[in-house]
Amino acid sequence: MAEAASDQPPVQPLAAPKRRYALTVLLVIYILNFLDRQVVNILAEPIKVELGLADWQVGVLTGLAFALFYTFLGLPIARLAERGNRVKIISVAVAVWSLFTMACGLATNFAQLLLARIGVGVGEAGCTPPAHSLISDYAPKEKRASALAYYSLGIPLGSLAGMALGGLIADAYGWRAAFFVAGAPGVLMALLAWFTLPEPRTDRPKTPSDTGPTLGEAARELRGKSAFWWIAFGAAINAMVSYGHIAFYGSFYMRNHTDGLAAISQNLENVTGVALGPIGFIGLVLGILIGIFGAIGTYLGGFISDHVGRKDARAYTLVPALASVLSVPPFLWAMLTPSVSLSLILLTIPVLLNAVWYGPIFATAQGLVRPQTRATASALLLFVINLIGLGLGPLSVGLLSDSFSASGMDVAEGLRWAIIVVAVFGATSLIGFVMASRKLREQMVS
Repeated sequence: MAEAASDQPPVQPLAAPKRRYALTVLLVIYILNFLDRQVVNILAEPIKVELGLADWQVGVLTGLAFALFYTFLGLPIARLAERGNRVKIISVAVAVWSLFTMACGLATNFAQLLLARIGVGVGEAGCTPPAHSLISDYAPKEKRASALAYYSLGIPLGSLAGMALGGLIADAYGWRAAFFVAGAPGVLMALLAWFTLPEPRTDRPKTPSDTGPTLGEAARELRGKSAFWWIAFGAAINAMVSYGHIAFYGSFYMRNHTDGLAAISQNLENVTGVALGPIGFIGLVLGILIGIFGAIGTYLGGFISDHVGRKDARAYTLVPALASVLSVPPFLWAMLTPSVSLSLILLTIPVLLNAVWYGPIFATAQGLVRPQTRATASALLLFVINLIGLGLGPLSVGLLSDSFSASGMDVAEGLRWAIIVVAVFGATSLIGFVMASRKLREQMVS
């Protein structure tokens, strides 16, 4: 369908060189976003031991504490982004979450670490909704999924950096030092974004629509978009699985493959002379695995959906639907095999497939609403995804793990089966994506 009429003059996409620079700066910021968000995952086991935490408390620190403020602040910040300077909003947000990440390294008990993680969530709430809105202005609509997929590479690459950097630094200097190193680069990126990123709204005449629609108007626009709410459901279930698993991958391998990790670390030292402890080794391996194969999946999701979507817009939801179902069997095999090497090899498949949805789903949300409602649509989508996915994913795995352990399983088996239960439940995301595909073509506006 043609783009919906609007009294707001269209924003011209950036020229290719400027667009590449702007997208790259936003990508680096998003990498730091996920580095600071995910570094706690590889540090979970030493933090648990030093502070005497239960798995449910680890789940709160890695998910719920961050997610509550991240999701609830995302909407008012998005409303500000609809009419304010999106570049300045992002810049301030980067500085805030980076400083709170460093504050995590100063915590001496659960309450202090909880407050610092809440602060990280407060800062990160100001990143993605205005970034999605900016990118949708920077890129022409036929390249929007690819541009948003490029930005979404920050998820696997940030996870790579968080896992690998966090594990290696914790191995050498302790988990507190890892938080200090993770937070510092964000302050520099905040300054770079403030002074060099373009804000397209400043390059065209002001109109009454620059105030943006009211929240009620935005809500009414989205209320009639059933496709939007179905993709939100599907993406939230996918995110619940991904966040729940990544929060406990390090703990899973250190509990269930202790001897295997020790043997591999010893062989590595014999061959290369490099000595790594279990946390350093598994952090490095998981970081590389999640980063590389997550990035491949993210790129393929955007590329395939843009290519097939030229003929049929339903590809933007059916491609993620297929990927989510295909990811389950190899994941179950990876969790049940006694071989740590085979487990890590098998894990590459679901990591790749579970990253396919980022570009097409975020692009679909942007295409279902008018340009001046995009930041609000992004914030509402992230609200659902993060409240359910990030808020409940790690907490669900932690609660199930504690429950299975209390029923007689040891802590290693309890965590294994908690991860498996959440993975099987994740296949229900298929329902959301398929239902969205039925209304997608008629509800798209751009």
